[in-house]
Amino acid sequence: MITIKEATKIYEVGNERVCALDNVNLRIQKGEFLAVMGPSGSGKSTLLYTLGGLLTPTKGTVSVNGVSVYELTSRERARFVRENVGFIFQGFELLPYLTAFENVMLPLYLAGRSSIQQQEAAREALEKVGLTKRASHKPTELSGGEQQRVAIARGIVNNPSILLADEPTGNLDQKTGNEIMQLLCKLYRENNLTLILVTHDPTKAGHAARLTNMVDGHVVSTPMVEETEVD
Repeated sequence: MITIKEATKIYEVGNERVCALDNVNLRIQKGEFLAVMGPSGSGKSTLLYTLGGLLTPTKGTVSVNGVSVYELTSRERARFVRENVGFIFQGFELLPYLTAFENVMLPLYLAGRSSIQQQEAAREALEKVGLTKRASHKPTELSGGEQQRVAIARGIVNNPSILLADEPTGNLDQKTGNEIMQLLCKLYRENNLTLILVTHDPTKAGHAARLTNMVDGHVVSTPMVEETEVD
C-alpha cells in the first residue's frame, strides 16, 4: 500500500546540512500495524511526515496505492492527504478557542463538506472515542487523555485508510497512555486501518505487528513482533 524508495531528506541548518532521512526504503502493507522506534534525532518523525504527504523528500519517492504522492500538484496532494491520511500528534494540536466538537469538525470544513455532514461525522467520531458527553468543552476544560481522544477523533473523522500517530502517549501518564493505546488498537481493528506509530516506548511498540528501528536516518531493522495486550 505504501512504498518508500530511496527517500532522503536534508535540512539546511545555517551553514550545515543535516540528513534526517538517508536513502530509506520501506514497504508497508495495507492493514498493517507498524511501530517506528529510535533515539531522538534518528528521523522517526521525518519519516512519518514524509510518508504522510506533509514533508517533501530531497530525493526519492513515496507511493500510496500506486499514486506517487510528491508528483502531485500541491492542491492535488492536499486533497489526497485529506481523503486518505489521518494524523495524531504528541501535543494534541487542538485549537483552544474551539470546542471538542468544533475541533473534530475542522478537517471536514476544510474538505468542503456540508454542515450536516460535518456534524454527523464529528458526532460519530466522538462517540467512537467515548467523548460524546464532553463535545461542548474546550481543550482547557479537558484532561490530557480527553484532549488526545479529541485529537484521535479528529484524525479518524474523514474515515482515512492510513492513520499516523507521532508519540501519541508521550505527554500522558502511564495509565492514561495505556488507555489511549487500547483505543488506538480498537480503532485499528474495527476500521481496517493501516496504522503507523512512532514511539520511544517499547511497551507501546509491542502492540504492532512489525517494528522498524531507525538510527541516524537509516532503517536498521524491521523484525516481526508479537502483539501484546495493554495492561
